[in-house]
Amino acid sequence: MRRILLLGGTTEASRLAALLAQAGCPAVFSYAGRTEAPIAQPLPTRIGGFGGAEGLAQYLRDHNIAALVDATHPFAAQISRNADAACRVAGVPMLMLRRPPWPVDPGWQRVSDIAGAVAALPHARTGVFLAIGKQTLAPFAALPHRWLLRLVDAPDAPPLPGAQVVLARGPFTVQGDRA
Repeated sequence: MRRILLLGGTTEASRLAALLAQAGCPAVFSYAGRTEAPIAQPLPTRIGGFGGAEGLAQYLRDHNIAALVDATHPFAAQISRNADAACRVAGVPMLMLRRPPWPVDPGWQRVSDIAGAVAALPHARTGVFLAIGKQTLAPFAALPHRWLLRLVDAPDAPPLPGAQVVLARGPFTVQGDRA
């Protein structure tokens, strides 16, 4: 039987998994394995990496995957690149689901990556909110700021000096003034 492989880890992926299960579509939900307690899905679920693009291409062939849906987190760029390469090699169609970008306020500064974000922060101590995942926090550690971190899992130790942690899943919405 041909199946859909859904690369997940986002609220949107969970919603799609529910729709696929409701429709009786044969599908497999895949988590990267970055969180301690991933949300249970209504589809058969696998957790862990594939071994790069080559390993994912082999998985697609071995498991009779008819289509791949990439509904991963915006910071999961590597799996998206691997999925694209694997689908090309295996001849499997791929659909990428992406969240719309946040509307940019006039005072905001765009940066292209984590190093750009670190460089863009002021040198004077200020409050900084980060919702980038714990894997990418280390470059911020040398800065003198007060940190508010939004994480999925509670850290074993303070991830940044003096950080406050908010545990939450799913899209983060800001109410009121974003300034």
